[in-house]
Amino acid sequence: MNETVHELIELGEEVATALSEHRPVVALESTVIAHGMAYPGNVETARAIEQAVRSAGAVPATIGIADGRFVVGMDDKRIEQFATTQGVPKVSSRDIGPVLAGGGLGATTVASSLVAADLAGIPVFSTAGIGGVHRGAQTTFDISADLVQFTRSRVAVVCAGAKSILDLGLTLEYLETLGVPVMGYRCDDFPAFYCRSSGFRNPQRIDDLDAIARALRAHWAAGLPGGALVTHPIAEADALDAQAMEEVIERALADADAEGVTGPAITPYLMKAVSRATEGRSAAANRAVLISTAAVAGELAVAYTRQAGVGGGGDR
Repeated sequence: MNETVHELIELGEEVATALSEHRPVVALESTVIAHGMAYPGNVETARAIEQAVRSAGAVPATIGIADGRFVVGMDDKRIEQFATTQGVPKVSSRDIGPVLAGGGLGATTVASSLVAADLAGIPVFSTAGIGGVHRGAQTTFDISADLVQFTRSRVAVVCAGAKSILDLGLTLEYLETLGVPVMGYRCDDFPAFYCRSSGFRNPQRIDDLDAIARALRAHWAAGLPGGALVTHPIAEADALDAQAMEEVIERALADADAEGVTGPAITPYLMKAVSRATEGRSAAANRAVLISTAAVAGELAVAYTRQAGVGGGGDR
């Protein structure tokens, strides 16, 4: 890994070759490896996500931080390192400078992965569910950095909406305020991570990835900042029941309030409560949606690259 496009970017050999040849690449985060699930399931899932991207015709670029740089295109050895090393910090956009300067490992979240993807010139990123506006944000002001980063990085985010534990109505309102396009790929409703629908409509539904790719190019050609959100729900066979999930979340929120759980601790508290209540089915749903969104992201990256032609497009 010695190819560079920026002093803070270390490209994996396969990713470097793909970018130099103007072939489609999909950026992926590493938090799912270091914090998402136990070993060796985290490694197996990371490889399944990458395989989904490959099967769609694109090259996966899993991103992490090591030795003072973003590693864009982690190889098997590096993925194993992230999967087995204890205490790898979770790095959001605000943490990038200190972690890079410290020279250690860092697992990238959605927000920090977008920073690296933009620096590397990768226009498509995949994740299961984005962060958003937390329930009770009217008093706590707890809003994920993901939403603000969407306005700063010229990268399209393919996801299954936002996590069910969030206030999804306010998340969509905030995305509108920020001017972030939200396009539902073959879905009318904004998805809710494990659940196929949040009960809120996507601002736009587009059933063709070529049309979405054209919309992305038009957005950037108009000089608009940041990226866009492309939502696609979990498969029906893998989804959890939305009403049952809402009941679990409401009980967990009441328990968290009684126990004084606040701030950054609330999300892992709620996710653990969901896992207990679903007897592990949420973990299976999480894996399924990571893979399905990666496949759609790979197809979108292929469509986006196909439209540009070799060296075409003028923007990437």
